[in-house]
Amino acid sequence: MSEYEPKELSKATTIPSSWYLDPAFLDREREKIFRRSWQWIGRAEDVSRPGDYFAASLLDEPIVVARDHDSRLRGLSNVCRHRAALIAEGKGNGKLLQCPYHGWTYGLDGRLRRAPEMEGVEDFEIDDVCLPGVRVEAWGPMVLGSLEASGPSFRETAPEIAFEVERAGFPIEKMKFRERREYVVEANWKIYVDNYLEGYHIPMIHPALYRELDYEKYRVEAFRNHATQYAPLRPSSDEDRTYPKREEDEKALYYWVFPNLMLNFYPGNLQANAVIPLDHERTLTVFEWFALDGEDIEAPSPSAIRCRSRTSRSETRCRRVCARTLTIEDDSRCGGRTECTSSMVCFTSI
Repeated sequence: MSEYEPKELSKATTIPSSWYLDPAFLDREREKIFRRSWQWIGRAEDVSRPGDYFAASLLDEPIVVARDHDSRLRGLSNVCRHRAALIAEGKGNGKLLQCPYHGWTYGLDGRLRRAPEMEGVEDFEIDDVCLPGVRVEAWGPMVLGSLEASGPSFRETAPEIAFEVERAGFPIEKMKFRERREYVVEANWKIYVDNYLEGYHIPMIHPALYRELDYEKYRVEAFRNHATQYAPLRPSSDEDRTYPKREEDEKALYYWVFPNLMLNFYPGNLQANAVIPLDHERTLTVFEWFALDGEDIEAPSPSAIRCRSRTSRSETRCRRVCARTLTIEDDSRCGGRTECTSSMVCFTSI
């Protein structure tokens, strides 16, 4: 970390190439960054009723998220306390969770309720056995989890986001899942974040998106744990537009939440995007679209989803080029537009 000395944004420079290329650096990131942060793990609609549950992976840790019969959202280890078998798979609804290996059965609060043939075993008390808890939180249509035993909630991590989204009129609590897509990018995860945090490339790489936005008013603001990109939509015209009906005050909001979550709000819908490092030079990118069921705000049409998909594929190609360039460039520092370096506000303070 001593290779890089953070500066104010107007004087920021590129971080060292070793931070992208060294496998050991990713190991440190996983321990110091990812395990201490909130990670997107599922959908709120899958645990909307008492008894609902779904299995998930939180940084390779198997967990189960459940809505108990008091309507409390719980996160639990998905590993049986007996022989470490996975307890739940997929999603469902029920009063109990039963391990398929030996039938140990747990309540949705994690407490062991039944252990066949364990009667009379010395030093074993069924009431002493409980699945370890994991912090989980629902936010709009999403469920997030953290392996940290304590610390700020997801809302407290970036409180400005909820306020701005509500002020802009995005009813996220009413949005439902529409579509999921995944891509593997042949690049370090930070290259993806670098690209997301600047709108400088939009005119060249995303002409369809460029037609939607009032690019001259595009701005980026960096905060402690997130960055905001504000992009007002241009009023309707006769041009080829993804969203044909536009009012003067409609806007798009883009958020990056440290370290790897992107939230893109458009009228009537949300695109959530997570980047998950597979190794130091490969990244899984997950996209999900959420939209309103009602008619009051237009839900994303197939053409809108195709537009987002084209955007994603274009950026994927650019990131591959950046990744190849990193392997041949020296470590000379190049500056750039201020928005390109927003992530350094969070990253260099870890």
